Amino acid sequence: MSNGNGVVATLTGAAESVKETASNIGSSIASTASDAVASVKKSAKKAQKAVKKRTAAAKKAVAKRTDKASKAVKKTVAKAKKSLASASAAAKAEAAALKKKVGKKTAKKTTKKTAKKATKKTAVRKGAAKKAVKKAVKKVAKKVATKKTAAKKAVKKAMKKAAPRKAAKKAPAKKAVKKAAKKK
Repeated sequence: MSNGNGVVATLTGAAESVKETASNIGSSIASTASDAVASVKKSAKKAQKAVKKRTAAAKKAVAKRTDKASKAVKKTVAKAKKSLASASAAAKAEAAALKKKVGKKTAKKTTKKTAKKATKKTAVRKGAAKKAVKKAVKKVAKKVATKKTAAKKAVKKAMKKAAPRKAAKKAPAKKAVKKAAKKK
C-alpha cells in the first residue's frame, strides 16, 4: 500500500531512530544512577568504619582515665585510712597518758577533740579525692561527646547522599558510652 512517495519508509525510519534514542537515554540514566548508588554505598561504609574506630578509641580513653582516677582515689583513701589509724592510735596513747595524770573526765574531753580533728582531716582528703575523680570523668565525657558528634555528622552526611538507606549502626556506640559512664 505505497503511494509511491516513500512516506511509510520515512515514518518507519523515524520511529526506529526515536526508539533507538530512547533506549540509549534510558541505559545512560540507569548506568549513572547505579554509579551514584555505588558511590553512596562506599561513602556510607567509610563513615561507618570511621565511627567504629572513633568509638573504639573513645572506649579505650574512657577505660584508661577511669582506671587512673580509681587508682588515685584508692591511693588517697588508703592514705586517709592510714592517717586516721595513726591519729586514732596517737589519741588513744594521749588519752591513756592523760588518764594517768589527770583523771577520767578531762581525758574523755581531750580524746574526743583529737578524734574530731583526725576525722575532719580525713573527710577533707576524701572530698578532694572525689572531686579529682569527678573532674577526670567530666573531661573524658566531654572528649567522648565531641568525638561522637563528629562521627554522627559524618554518618548524616553519607546518609543524605543515600536517602532511602537506613542510618549507620549508632546504637552500639551509644550503649558503650552509656555503660562506660555508668561504671564511673
